[in-house]
Amino acid sequence: MIVAFSVTPIGTGEDVGAEVAEAVRVVRESGLPHRTDAMFTSLEGEWDEVMDVVRRAVEAVRARGAARVSLVLKADLREGVTDGLTAKVESVERHLAG
Repeated sequence: MIVAFSVTPIGTGEDVGAEVAEAVRVVRESGLPHRTDAMFTSLEGEWDEVMDVVRRAVEAVRARGAARVSLVLKADLREGVTDGLTAKVESVERHLAG
């Protein structure tokens, strides 16, 4: 599965970079394939391992003093697909080139 998710602390001020960095650190340390951009982090793996990383990312933001956390999550559950993070982008690029 692939999930795209965003974790945002609520009530900690306008600059949330330090808190978000802790969530991204959890993702990077997971060893799962991932990408982070300005709005979301995408993560690929099996259901239990992906959802565990998302849970720990939320906990990492809460640990920085956020009493309230917003989680936005979109999931693509497709059996038998691996390297979807790369394959989906490559497919679009092939269509753009053709």
